[in-house]
Formats: sequence, C-alpha cells, structure tokens
Amino acid sequence: MKVAVVGATGMVGSVMLEVLAEQQFPFTELLLVASENSVGKKITYQGKEYAVIGLADAVAAAPDIAIFSAGGDTSLQWAPRFAEKGTVVIDNSSAWRMDPTKKLIVPEINGHLLTKEDLIIANPNCSTIQLVMVLAPLHRKYGVKRVVVSTYQSITGTGVKAVQQLQNERAGVEGEMAYKYPIDKNCIPQCDVFLDNGYTKEEMKLTNETKKILDPTINVTATAVRVPVVGGHSEAVNISFENEFDLQEVRALLSQTPGITLQDNTAAYDYPMPRFAEGKDDVFVGRIRRDESQANTLNLWIVADNLRKGAATNAVQIAKLVAASI
Repeated sequence: MKVAVVGATGMVGSVMLEVLAEQQFPFTELLLVASENSVGKKITYQGKEYAVIGLADAVAAAPDIAIFSAGGDTSLQWAPRFAEKGTVVIDNSSAWRMDPTKKLIVPEINGHLLTKEDLIIANPNCSTIQLVMVLAPLHRKYGVKRVVVSTYQSITGTGVKAVQQLQNERAGVEGEMAYKYPIDKNCIPQCDVFLDNGYTKEEMKLTNETKKILDPTINVTATAVRVPVVGGHSEAVNISFENEFDLQEVRALLSQTPGITLQDNTAAYDYPMPRFAEGKDDVFVGRIRRDESQANTLNLWIVADNLRKGAATNAVQIAKLVAASI
C-alpha cells in the first residue's frame, strides 16, 4: 500500500500524518509531497527520515492512495493526473465537492456509497462535517426540514498565517495580517469571500454540501463568523423537523451515534467547548433544548476540532475504506 500525502508540510497535512500514525494506517511506502519550495526538505516521521518530493515525481510513483490538502487549484490540476494512474485521490479542498460526478463523503454517514470506480473523492468542508454528523441520525428519525446555523470558527481554519497574526497581536508585535481586521478580542463576520447573494463561500458550503450529503430537500441558512480561538469550530444550530421529537430520545440517539460524544449536563456545567475538543476526533454536542417559539424545533450546540474530524481524520477514515477495498 503506497500512500502519498500532498501538502504534507502544511497545517492540515501535518495533522494527517499524526492521524495516519494514530490509526495505524497500513501503508508500506509513504510519499510526502509539497510545492516546489519545499522539495528536498527533510521530515522525520515515526523514526524515519523522508525527503519531500514534488507533484510530478509523486504522480510518476503511482501511489495507491493520495490524500490531498494543498488547495483547490492544485487539486483541480493534479488530482486527475493521479487518477489517470489509477491512484484514488481523497481531496480536502473545495475543488470537487459540488461536482455531480464526485462523491462527498463522511464515512459514518455515506461511506457505503463508495465503489472501485471512485478515483477522486471529496472531503467535505470542516463546518459541514460536524453539522451533518449530528443532523444525520436526527434526519433519519424525525425528518429535518430546515436548519439555521451560526458558526464560531477557529483561526486554524484559515491557516498558519492567521495563527501567527493572533500570536503577534497578543504579543504586541506588528506582522503580516491574514485578515482585514485584528482578530484578537474581535469577531469577524466573514469566513471566505462574499458572493453576489451577500453570503460568503463558507456559508454557501454549509448549505450546498449538507444538501448533497444528506438530502436536497433540507433548507439550510448560515452565518459564519471567525473568532480568536485555536481549538476548533463551534456551531449554534436550530433544527426544524417534519415530526415531533422527545428530548430524552434525541439525547439517547446522539449518544449512541459513532463519532459523537454527548456533553449535555447543564447542572454540572458540562457542554462542548473548543478548548477541550482540540486534538480529539469526535464531534461534541450539547445544550440540547426545545425551541419554545416554534413547533417541532430543536436548539443545540456542536463543537469539533476542525483540523481533525473537520479535515485530516475524515480524510484518513475515507482512506481506510478505500484501502479495505483494494
């Protein structure tokens, strides 16, 4: 099993390597791939030194699986080249997510849809993954009609430059800005660029990807906000159902769902927070309560580490499904 990690020197790429090790992924050969600027750089991984190689060399090596986290433009250009060699590409960018010929996969929800013909597989947006992980069991039971989601998104979703900006601001150091405004002691109601409809790309990803993964009839509206947090993304979610629900049944249903941890004891101040989700693979859900202003409607709070289940862990889980079928 020859595996390539494309974007291995980046923030998500480094977490992918951690997750591959933790999950004891069964590769016999590992290719660490990055841009030309990083070619030749040495990386020590699991006690072995690897030299970073370029994309052309990686394609020539014809790996069985290539896990991409190198941006949409790179994926659009290079994923088909790998696929032509028979490599299964698992792509973490937005490049292929809404392509009707490509599958958008969260293994716990729709991993069973994968076939040997799927040579380019899309990893959903980080905010979408944690949302649909919670929506899926509820939709099966009660029928989700409409979702209103407000996100509180970690700066790690922007990348190293944003983390450095926050550190600089807290240290009183002038430096390069990832955002138009200071992020420390601030909330920026913009994740990604604005579109003609007034929403950002991130907000429309939540809408469109949820429909593709779960059900095109579900109506989703979103507001995505960047906050000065490192550990993960949080979401306040309002869900309207076709059918009536019981709160205890909702809690039991979520607590029994693989990949979800229920933290919903307000008497003990037990609820999800990014501070404690960081470094963990589960999606955490709590603050479960009835919306008393509207029939068949639920409020809850979802938190997950956006670099792990929101990106690297989900991609590695897909890779494990692929590896099992090779």
